Amino acid sequence: MNAKSAIKTLEPHRKRLSDMPMRDLFVADSKRFSKFSLTLDDLSFDFSKNRIDADAFDALVELARNRQVEERRDAMFAGEHINTTEDRAVLHTALRNLSGDPVLVDGKNVMPEIRKVLSAMRKFSNDVRSGKYKVSGGKITDVVNVGIGGSDLGPAMVVRALSPYADGPQAHFVSNVDGADLADTLKGLNPKTTLFIIASKTFTTAETMANARSALAWIKKAVGVKKAGSHFAALSTNLEATRAFGISDDRTFGFWDWVGGRYSVWSAIGLSVMLAIGPARFRSFLEGAHIVDQHFCKAPLEKNIPVIMALLGIWYRNIWGFGTHAVLPYDNRLARFPAYLQQLDMESNGKHVDLAGKTVRTETGPVVWGEPGTNGQHAFYQLIHQGTDIIPCDFLVAAQPQEKLGNHHLMLVANCLAQSEALMTGKTLEEVTAELKKNGLDEAAIEHLAPHKVFEGNRPSNTFIYRKLTPKTLGMLIALYEHKVFVQGTIWDINSFDQWGVELGKVLAVEIQPFLSADKSPTKKDSSTKGLVKAFLSLRS
Repeated sequence: MNAKSAIKTLEPHRKRLSDMPMRDLFVADSKRFSKFSLTLDDLSFDFSKNRIDADAFDALVELARNRQVEERRDAMFAGEHINTTEDRAVLHTALRNLSGDPVLVDGKNVMPEIRKVLSAMRKFSNDVRSGKYKVSGGKITDVVNVGIGGSDLGPAMVVRALSPYADGPQAHFVSNVDGADLADTLKGLNPKTTLFIIASKTFTTAETMANARSALAWIKKAVGVKKAGSHFAALSTNLEATRAFGISDDRTFGFWDWVGGRYSVWSAIGLSVMLAIGPARFRSFLEGAHIVDQHFCKAPLEKNIPVIMALLGIWYRNIWGFGTHAVLPYDNRLARFPAYLQQLDMESNGKHVDLAGKTVRTETGPVVWGEPGTNGQHAFYQLIHQGTDIIPCDFLVAAQPQEKLGNHHLMLVANCLAQSEALMTGKTLEEVTAELKKNGLDEAAIEHLAPHKVFEGNRPSNTFIYRKLTPKTLGMLIALYEHKVFVQGTIWDINSFDQWGVELGKVLAVEIQPFLSADKSPTKKDSSTKGLVKAFLSLRS
């Protein structure tokens, strides 16, 4: 059975539940929360506020079984080349394998290589953090990670999320080729005590290398050509290019082609994280992900958190036709988590052909978006509550805050729980009318105002509550979403581990750029592109 046919078997459950409000499901079953919630370590996952009942849930689990999620999962962990378009294994999970078990790729155990790189990262991090490794101005005070995509979004998000644990050099991140990004970052930094980490596996990524060359020029101007190289480290496998740039091999940290960019924060790409929080806490970060990996591999489908996350996403994307998914952390330090998940999900599953190269016959990845906490309530929650589109939401909140400031955290948690309740229950016309009558409005005023105050409700959400946003907890959260994306790709029969869609624009940019610098109109281009180049050149002078 193909993906579309398999997913369509869920349709009768949608029809049965379409006129059944969730608030009624809660009234009918006092144990609904216990049936539709799970715990893992110190993390609780509540999925009871979804448009499902026991029969629909069983059908979703059966879908995962029929689409061979378990078999493909096992193939991934076994090092099989499940990235078929690039003929590669997919083994970011090996980077956080703390079990001591071997992990084979093409018959070779890759764990010794992984441990060797981790050991080199650990030594370098300890040397930098202690001041043993010095640059021209002495001990390093600031580290600037220069990368883009997964080489930026992951470490930038993690460093911000774990800022209470940061006791190393101040970390900064530059990704955009827009010169403003680099210029604004360098303001206030002392070049003599700044280290740059250039994150590019091939050391050819256009945006990253443009920023790297400008950073090198900035350093050379301050400390001279001979001392400049000590201010740079590289995350790359192209030793010839890193040496030519002036970076010695002992400051170059490699990773492997079976590590996709958006899955690479666990690898050498996480060096800026390790420098910020230290090797021991970085290991805790890996440990959290490893806990989830073990859960994903061993828990039965019906009690498997990432599998259930994925199935609910399939349920809403393909059966209910809900095209977006909001991630709403009530944890301000997770402000970049939704952006991180945008790449993880949309680059992985934004695909229009299946593994056989044929056009997919059902919708794939949703639009993923979100902002933190109560800020969103005063911005876009209006649309979530009363808009014409239904937007499934994930809420995330800690039980314990990092800071104890009055009743701030209780207010925050109360708002988080209230939003998920409001989305589920809504407020009927009868309830609104009764409320307005109680407030003393006359019938004409009630008739005029009541429709505007009705909340449809019956809008689904999941809620994650964890003890505290620690390195381990963050590792768990990221890994849960990684495996969710994998499961959905498996059900849709697409390759979640390539990203050919980003290539065409890069090629065309290379074609267009020479015309911009030569003040010439491009040939063999459409009239719009020609017109835009002409407009740019006229405004440039």
